[in-house]
Amino acid sequence: LQRDAKGQFLFDLLCHHLNLLEKDYFGIRFVDPDKQRHWLEFTKSVVKQMRAQPPFTMCFRVKFYPTDPAALKEEITRYLVFLQIKRDLYHGRLLCKTSDAALLAAYILQAEIGDYDPGKHPEGYSSKFQFFPKHSEKLERKIAEIHKSELSGQTPATSELNFLRKAQTLETYGVDPHPCKDVSGNAAFLAFTPFGFVVLQGNKRVHFIKWNEVTKMKFEGKTFYLYVSQKEEKKIVLTYFAPTPEACKHLWKCGIENQAFYKLEKSSQVRTVSSSNLFFKGSRFRYSGRVAKEVMESSAKIKREPPEIHRAGLVPSRSCPSITHGPRLSSVPRTRRRAVHISIMEGLESLRDSAHSTPVRSASHGDAFAAPGRSGRAESSERVAVIADENYSPADSVLPTPVAEHSLELMLLSRQVNGAPCSIEEEKESEAGTPAAAEAEAAVGELRALCPGAGGLGAAQAEQVNKFVLSVLRLLLVTVGLLFVLLLLLIVLTESDLDTAFFRDIRQTPEFEQFHYQYFCPLRRWFACKVRAVVNLLIDT
Repeated sequence: LQRDAKGQFLFDLLCHHLNLLEKDYFGIRFVDPDKQRHWLEFTKSVVKQMRAQPPFTMCFRVKFYPTDPAALKEEITRYLVFLQIKRDLYHGRLLCKTSDAALLAAYILQAEIGDYDPGKHPEGYSSKFQFFPKHSEKLERKIAEIHKSELSGQTPATSELNFLRKAQTLETYGVDPHPCKDVSGNAAFLAFTPFGFVVLQGNKRVHFIKWNEVTKMKFEGKTFYLYVSQKEEKKIVLTYFAPTPEACKHLWKCGIENQAFYKLEKSSQVRTVSSSNLFFKGSRFRYSGRVAKEVMESSAKIKREPPEIHRAGLVPSRSCPSITHGPRLSSVPRTRRRAVHISIMEGLESLRDSAHSTPVRSASHGDAFAAPGRSGRAESSERVAVIADENYSPADSVLPTPVAEHSLELMLLSRQVNGAPCSIEEEKESEAGTPAAAEAEAAVGELRALCPGAGGLGAAQAEQVNKFVLSVLRLLLVTVGLLFVLLLLLIVLTESDLDTAFFRDIRQTPEFEQFHYQYFCPLRRWFACKVRAVVNLLIDT
């Protein structure tokens, strides 16, 4: 990339490589040396947004989940969304009952290995694959039963479409949880979905606010405020506390973008938003893309031959320590092929972004994925998958980036050179897996680039100083502007012949007359005398 290349250039290049036209739903995510996630801003330079040294590690992700994924125009778009939701299911973001989980896993199985074949699929074949963080033998049997009896004959495209339709009906569809705490200090997870703002606590959705009810979002430091206007002119302010100011700003920017994308009718209605009521304080941000309605209208006009899709099959996970969504690192061809399926596997499946992934604990080998919170196991007549505070805490969620020690780098390098897959823990430590031994050196460079060091700390301090200086300059600018306005008003009052009622009332006040004759007129005579003296001096010289 050129140093001044914008984020839009990189994104367009990637979408062209993937042969993707419905690209507004997607984005590029990266993690800074302080382990805070960011979405790449398309209007800014790529290099200036990166606080680490190249090579940069980025991830291709679904940024705005479609309101109706089944209504997407092209199959390539549905397939990419399918991969993202499958990943959400694996990381525990898409929470559901066991019956729904079994159906979703069966759809994945049908889409990626086809119809059940007794010769190829022996007893217990579903246990060879990993769809969730943990699951029971009973669930595995249920997945195999549905795959055998109910889904026979479905093509991969049909199974993926049915998967999307089912996932869309779940409460946590499109959830990308941001860890926070409420005013009582209880852990909570905030998320923005296609339908509104969601707050999750334990196994409950404690708040769901539609986008048309959200009137304002702002943040100050670590504090995030959501202003809500509901029926009967009832106004509510929800307050939450993020782990760090950077996490709070990221939460605020995600909220601004999601509200603009899903709520507005036209992109021309997008306005620059400030995080503070004062002009000289806070951050300013503007969503730069198209809105959902415009994207749907543009998709309807697409007329081309559907691009060929090379789907990546599932890989048995129990036969090796590695659990991946795509092919094993050792199974990827060493030659660098410019094909869509290679890009998809590298960009969407090999790159593992564990940030904010919400692991789900299996409470038993029964019919549920219910996980206990800090206060104990949640009791419910119908157990559902929940976010487990013990496994996923706000402190952990802001540490998504690999911070590799020298020994870990050497171990990862040796395993990739030998073609051996890494363990589960080691995979979670790496943001992106490289498929070939020839790229092992680049992987080590990525790990080192993402390690926080003195340079990253100095950059953070410099950024804080720049923010302070900018705030002071804004304050001075506002002060000078107010003084200039007052001076213009004073000149108009004292020197002009305007005889409006407003000026007449001011001029007739005793205070103004005293100021005019005792202070302003002497000051004007003194100033005129000084000007004449300077003019005479210039004429004489």
